[in-house]
Amino acid sequence: MISARLGLYGSLLVAAVPLALTIAVGLLSLLPADSALHVPGYVVTLLGKYLAYALLALSVDLVWGYVGILSLGHGAFFALGGYAMGMYLMRQIGTRGVYGDPVLPDFMVFLNWQELPWYWYGFDHFAFAALMIVLVPGALAFVFGYLAFRSRVSGVYLSIITQALTFALMLAFFRNDMGFGGNNGLTDFKDLLGANLQAGSTKAGLLIATGAFLSFFFLVCRHLTQSRFGKVLIAIRDAESRTRFLGYRVERYKLLVFTFSAMMAGIGGALYVPQIGIINPSEFEPANSIEAVIWVAVGGRGTLVGSMVGAVIVNFAKTVLTGTFPEIWLFVLGGLFIFVTLFMPRGIVGLFTGLRTWRSQPAKVRKQLTGRALEAGE
Repeated sequence: MISARLGLYGSLLVAAVPLALTIAVGLLSLLPADSALHVPGYVVTLLGKYLAYALLALSVDLVWGYVGILSLGHGAFFALGGYAMGMYLMRQIGTRGVYGDPVLPDFMVFLNWQELPWYWYGFDHFAFAALMIVLVPGALAFVFGYLAFRSRVSGVYLSIITQALTFALMLAFFRNDMGFGGNNGLTDFKDLLGANLQAGSTKAGLLIATGAFLSFFFLVCRHLTQSRFGKVLIAIRDAESRTRFLGYRVERYKLLVFTFSAMMAGIGGALYVPQIGIINPSEFEPANSIEAVIWVAVGGRGTLVGSMVGAVIVNFAKTVLTGTFPEIWLFVLGGLFIFVTLFMPRGIVGLFTGLRTWRSQPAKVRKQLTGRALEAGE
């Protein structure tokens, strides 16, 4: 595996890149606007969005690349974490809303709600909201995973069920009577922990926090996958029946990793919302979860590094193309996935690593490796 070849110092170096990049960009964004080194605010926001997506991609790679669970519903966990953060931000608005109600958010006043729903209690405290950011996606993943893995649902059937889950949540959150803002979602946020969300220093701080979380979870995932626990995960991916025959409780391993990855996705969603400024049911769309899988495939499944690289590259391309040729983006995305599947099955990171390994071999060995790769369709 690519992450195994990195080694400890290589992994630390990779983990340092997002943190160092965000610190540099964050500090440069605080320079005067007329400075040649000033980074505009929209660049800070875009980079923060890309890195939040990279955290989502990392969570997908953990379950797909190392356990073989192709989840087409991780966008739902991302959105649930985002809604938990959005609820906290809405409670911080207070009397500064359009209707000036100190308790009820504007959309509830507009819909003639008389009191705050019970499930909004506690979200005026950041500690409670932070707990819900990981607890809600984690609890849903645990219940879903327990039922699915206990019944030994796997493969394409599991993928379809996860896609149905996120589609059902999207339909539910679109309803006004759910108390989450309906199709408009939650927006018009003012501040976070007393800091104005529109201030440059706050945006820079959120960007750095996103980079820090991404670096931290990369190291956590790297440790998990390189430990004895990770070896069992790879065994489950490659030979589940044999691993079960050896006495391992496969369902427990799957459930633990699936739940942990859902919590990671929830944290990514929570970091995404204050930087973008809105969360609505469109985040639950199955297409978002499918895109996350494409990010991982493009960067390199089962590499951890590749998932982050793929998320940034694909979303940067999306930003550029949707701004110039919005009507062709979906065709480009579909074509990219087909191209990677057929010609770059190991993704971008796997391609460069394989090329480096090939060049380090003697000429005779390189010829043999090239022949084998052509026979295997790589």
